[in-house]
Amino acid sequence: MPPPLLDSLHHAAREPVTPAKAGHNDPAEHWPNAAVLVVDDEPGMRNFLLKTLAPRAGLVLGAGSAEEAEVLLHKHRFDLAILDITLPGKNGITLLKELRAQGNPCEVVLITAFADLETAIEALRAGAGDFLLKPFRAAQVLGAFRQGLERARLKRENWVLKRELHQRTPPADGLVGRSIVIKGLQAALQRVAAVDSTVLLTGASGTGKELAALALHRLSPHAGAPFVPVNCAAMSATLIEADLFGAPGRDGLFVYAQGGTLFLDEVAELPLALQAKLLRALESRRIRPVGSEQEIPLQVRFVAASNRPLRAEVEAGRFRADLYYRLQVVEITLPPLAAHKEDIPDLVAHFVDTLAPRLGVAPIAVSADEMRYLQQYDWPGNVRELRNLIERSLIVGALNVSALYQCLSRPATQPARPVADGVTDLQTLEKRHILAVLDSVEGDKTRAAQLLGISRRTLERRCAEWQMA
Repeated sequence: MPPPLLDSLHHAAREPVTPAKAGHNDPAEHWPNAAVLVVDDEPGMRNFLLKTLAPRAGLVLGAGSAEEAEVLLHKHRFDLAILDITLPGKNGITLLKELRAQGNPCEVVLITAFADLETAIEALRAGAGDFLLKPFRAAQVLGAFRQGLERARLKRENWVLKRELHQRTPPADGLVGRSIVIKGLQAALQRVAAVDSTVLLTGASGTGKELAALALHRLSPHAGAPFVPVNCAAMSATLIEADLFGAPGRDGLFVYAQGGTLFLDEVAELPLALQAKLLRALESRRIRPVGSEQEIPLQVRFVAASNRPLRAEVEAGRFRADLYYRLQVVEITLPPLAAHKEDIPDLVAHFVDTLAPRLGVAPIAVSADEMRYLQQYDWPGNVRELRNLIERSLIVGALNVSALYQCLSRPATQPARPVADGVTDLQTLEKRHILAVLDSVEGDKTRAAQLLGISRRTLERRCAEWQMA
């Protein structure tokens, strides 16, 4: 059996294309978000390809040489490039090799009037996805066009899946519980999932905002498309714009989320300048990659989350008011674990069942007395803190609450630190809670950040604001 590249070469028809075929417009072939680059030094062939593909893609541009193509590649992001091998100056295979060396993921179809086995092998090794021999019919071009865009889509989905495996907990820990509080939350998510409105998830750290966002995605009509979670606090301040919007030679997370859901966790951590760019993306449903003149249309559902009250952040000048109101189309608040302690037995059983096989350890038994103790504790770290407790207990082989968390030795009804009567300011309460958790772990910021469900960088910034070491 010949390899795929040679298969295209062997089956390429040698009859010329009629103008009627080139002008045919099949709506089923329309890819409104796709960008295509055609590079051929023959004006007739270049114009034929442009005319054939223009009705079927959002952007189709042409170039007569590799050097002209490089200018366009610097300005625009392309999903597919159709390159003639024989070009004046730099040839198509050389350009393809340079694109791959730069990390450009653009799918490439090579075309030529003169080809042999050695050329086909070189094209394959350089990273071409298809190979067409001139002259070819419109059907051949459209087939390569369709298959190239499908390969690009599959690459994006594969990248998203790999990123989920490396950067987030597998979504097996869903919204577990039978309490009235959790049933109400599940009903709200079910209603909102049916529409594409932007959703803002609020609630304390560890309440399961990412799980709620994933539930929204899975219950939506776009459940089969990518779900791309982004922890805004964990991303480098110098690289976050390129990571989100893309840059020359690489796609951003907005593009990887096309057709699905982009989840912006800890959205309050975004710099003000980037907040303005996010607002424009939300309003126009288009983005412009860093250093590019091209705007890319978006078909993405936005879900944002914050463990800090955004209204207070707006009043403090740290968050844009217009972005806050744009995100707050639908707001859903996730309850703290203290508000539905009756779900703790179900959560414990769920975490034991899902984590034990993942860790490769035997399940642990939780006695009735231990369960009552767990239900007495106030869980400042919410469901995440409970999950971490069960995971550590599975590793050591028994539930040993006091040994795992020193703060659990305090009675649940006693606040970690006295709160003056009448104090309701959220920032003051947040500060006291963070200081209490730091005190409970003897100043260990890494451990405190884990308990609080925030990044160490966020915790250090808070301490700096309070002029603490």
